[in-house]
This record gives sequence, C-alpha cells and structure tokens, in this order.
Amino acid sequence: MKKLKLRKKVICAMSGGVDSSVAAALLKRAGFEVVGVFMKFWSEPAKNSLVGAWNRCCSPEAEKRARQVAANLNIPFYVFNFEKEFKKRIVNYFLKEYKAGLTPNPCVVCNKEIKFGLLLEKALALNADYVATGHYARLQKKKDGIHLLKGKDKEKDQSYFLWQLNQKQLKYTLFPIGDYTKTQVRNLAKKLKLPVFKTPESQEICFIQTTINDFLARHIKQKSGKIVDTKGKILGYHQGLTFYTIGQRKGIKLSGGPFYVLDKNLKKNLLIITRNEKDLFKKELIAKKVNWISGKKPKLPLKIKAKIRYRYTAASTMITKTLNPKTYHLKFNWLQRAITPGQSVVFYKGQELLGGGIIC
Repeated sequence: MKKLKLRKKVICAMSGGVDSSVAAALLKRAGFEVVGVFMKFWSEPAKNSLVGAWNRCCSPEAEKRARQVAANLNIPFYVFNFEKEFKKRIVNYFLKEYKAGLTPNPCVVCNKEIKFGLLLEKALALNADYVATGHYARLQKKKDGIHLLKGKDKEKDQSYFLWQLNQKQLKYTLFPIGDYTKTQVRNLAKKLKLPVFKTPESQEICFIQTTINDFLARHIKQKSGKIVDTKGKILGYHQGLTFYTIGQRKGIKLSGGPFYVLDKNLKKNLLIITRNEKDLFKKELIAKKVNWISGKKPKLPLKIKAKIRYRYTAASTMITKTLNPKTYHLKFNWLQRAITPGQSVVFYKGQELLGGGIIC
C-alpha cells in the first residue's frame, strides 16, 4: 500500500484471523491511523438459555487473538456488539429463505448489512475515513466511479460475496490484502511476528456449529411428505423439504440410487428426485434483486461471465431483460449443474465484478 501524505483514520474489522490481522498491519505500515474493531455476532443459546457454542467468527479465543494483534501493532482496540442486529438481519433472513424452499447465502447479506452496513455507519459516526476488511478483493478508482475487482489470489478471491455493495459503501472501503496471495499474507504475518500466522481457515457459516440440517431442525417446524420421480411416482418419504437443496445426492436415503434432488414443490410438499444426473443441467435462469456495482444499469443485451456459486467456474453468458422489470434473463453458453433458487448469481467482465442477483 502507498504511504499517506495526510493521516486518515481507518476502522479495521479484526476477526482474530490471519487475513484481517495482516490487513491492519499493512494499514499501519502505510501511515493510516488504525483502530481495530472486533464484531460480536449472534450465537445460538443452549437449551437451558445459558451460553451455547460460540459463533466461530467471534469466539472468546478469536477476540483474544485479535486483541493480541492490536497490542502488537500498538493500535486501539474495541468490541462492537452486533448480536441483535445480526440475529435480525442475517439469521432470521437465513431461516425465512429456507422456510420458503430456497437456499440462501448469508455471507453475501452479512457483507451488505453488517460489515459494510452497520460497521460502516458506526465508523463514519466515529469520524473515521474508511472501513477496512481482510477480503481478497481490489478496488480501482476511476472518473466514472469505483470499480470492484477480483483479488489477486485466484483461489482465495472473495469478490463473489461482495456483489450487493454500492458506490457509497465502496467510497469508504479499503481491501488492504487484495493485491496479495494467501501464501504472501501468511508469510507477512510471520515476518511481522503476528501471533496468528498459523490460524486455520474458517469457511463454514459462522453461526452454525454442527450441520445446516441440525440447525434447521431446531428452528423450523418440519413437515414430512412424499418423494416422487419426474413422472410423479411415489418412491418414498422425506422428513421436511428444508433439508434438501437442488443437486443434492447424499441424505435422500432411498435404495436403488444414486438419486439427485431435482426440484421441490412447496404447495404439495413434494421432493422431486431423478436418477439421471443430466436432468440437473440447464442453460438458463431468471435473476431477481439485481444490483449493479456502478449504480447504473448497463445497455442490454450484454455479454458477461457469470458464476452460479462461489466455488464454480464463471461461464460466458448473455444477460437480457425480461417482461418483468424487476428480473433479468441469463442464457449460458454451456450447461450449468444444479442452478439453485436463493443462491447468488454473480456477473463479471474480465477482472471486474459488475454486480449480481438472486436466482429465482
């Protein structure tokens, strides 16, 4: 990062992991006035209303590590309690989507609502100039606005989770490690003697301690129903549609498989499965709640590359408007496996993240 002529104040979100710790260190080295902030999110209470298992993003161990890094860097450190807001905006959204038969992506909403929403609001109220995180993504300022680019590390790039951000949020955002690879970040942590360089990755949904199905079983009343094939023939019974997602093979518990989840009929409470994996492949989808990072709708039709899930190769796509002004039509150049309603479809042009939407 470039050295600053004027000292700017940055609130750096610190989780106790290596990425956010190195982000804070790079900011300090570049001459920013850095303030470390650890965010406390909702954790599921135990049955006796005592504290249950901690949210893995903000356990006491994670807080201790973040506090230690801040002390090493000689920067102020604060804890912001966002438990109520996190429960309301993220966990409740997650459960509502599953109840509706969808497969949501809570990390996308958390970035928009919490990290670059609530935290940013607090930062600006405290007269900070920027908020910084340890995301593997990059920003490029041009005359026509701020462009959001993929991180340098292709394996770690996290731009997929940032498609709901807007120009106002990006104006106050810094991604200090976006130009580094994960290996470089770990080496920097070691070089800077930060006590986190060996900290393992956390890739699961932070508020779920065991499995998604365990969590859903505790929070959503399940209704058993029929499992049918594509012709409507009854093959067995399911324990609740929320336990299944499109493309799923494990957990169907029928002999004579493998079977794949093809669709869910909420009205009739039917789980539709197929033996033929080819049935899962489609070339088209409809996206709603589309956000364009630039704040301006592009001229359509538009050739882009789109990803239907995080760990997936972006595919060449033509995006056009539909008769419904609130939705867009995407037609891929090649078949996509298990296009899943509720998931994010994210749009790219080269290295740039153009925006994204929710799959209908």
